[in-house]
Amino acid sequence: MSRSFAVFLLIFFLYAPAHAESVMQTAAKQAIVIDYDTGTVLLEKNSDEKMPTSSMSKVMTAYMIFDALKRGQLSLDQQLMVSEKAWKMEGSKMFIEVGKQIKVEDLIRGVIIQSGNDATVVLAEGLAGSEDVFAQNMTKKAHELGMTSSNFKNASGWPDPDHYSTARDLSTMAKSLIHEFPDYYKYYSEKEFTYNNIKQGNRNPLLYLNIGADGIKTGHTEAAGYGLIGSGTSNGRRVIFVINGLKDEKERAAEGAKLLEWGLKNFENKKLFKENSAVANAAVAMGSAKSVPLVVKDTFAVTLPTAAARNFKATVNYKEPLIAPVQQGQEVGSVLVEIPHAEPMKIPLYAGADVPKLGIFAGALEKARRLATGS
Repeated sequence: MSRSFAVFLLIFFLYAPAHAESVMQTAAKQAIVIDYDTGTVLLEKNSDEKMPTSSMSKVMTAYMIFDALKRGQLSLDQQLMVSEKAWKMEGSKMFIEVGKQIKVEDLIRGVIIQSGNDATVVLAEGLAGSEDVFAQNMTKKAHELGMTSSNFKNASGWPDPDHYSTARDLSTMAKSLIHEFPDYYKYYSEKEFTYNNIKQGNRNPLLYLNIGADGIKTGHTEAAGYGLIGSGTSNGRRVIFVINGLKDEKERAAEGAKLLEWGLKNFENKKLFKENSAVANAAVAMGSAKSVPLVVKDTFAVTLPTAAARNFKATVNYKEPLIAPVQQGQEVGSVLVEIPHAEPMKIPLYAGADVPKLGIFAGALEKARRLATGS
């Protein structure tokens, strides 16, 4: 017999406008706002539309360099040679000199803070031998991260019709970078860097506003418009956003600040289940124990508007009774979490303990009892 029953009803009384996520608008052509911990999409607009990524591509370049540092393929003190190709790069520059050797850490700051196209090429060539090979590796890694709508033709985001991504993919990239390389992410919050006696400020306008921003990267080309991958924290909660297609720097700054503050202030995370916590007890037949706890394996949290009262309903489903033997860790059911104005979420439930099968004599007695009682 399949058994379904409501385990609990959680009611939170919160204090902000209901459905906050549905009333926010943005002037960006493409946009997405996500919660870092839960991955919940708080806002999206043309988020799967392919778009030029301009210098926001340099976040993928940094990912590749950080990965090489983590694996020991590069070191921060390692010196890399400036090629003529790197030196000749146009657009934003670190102002390096051809034939010079530059530390990897200086080049990283040149890419992240100064958005140097020249520094980007030096790193690409130093790691992969050529920028073309590096770009191929960028695309391969991006696809491994789940960025299936992205293709990179160079390391800097220099305009190319076959160089593109989406707002959703770039948010995936940003989340992966922060998660995988917390020790290197610090570079994104540095406000200035001086190289060759030339001081340049970080181009991310949100770093100067005291709103919790600590990254990540601006971008601009004629085809793409003005874009920004941004992130910041408040009360231990992080939000990531991507915007693109803004008309100028002023609009980019205003939209970025608006979306970051909105995402941080109007939502909060609620932990519904802790790792390995028991949700219910299931009856067991023909076993050495009459019941077994049903547990969720992983912590389960949701991001919700700090909005009006919300009702959460969790319903456990399993085939009753479970028949011994039952093995700990065996998937035996599920819990359906229903939240107003959101898609239902189905979470697997597992046996929290072993329940061996009864011996022959005890089993015969139990079968007779069940026949007599119909249970």
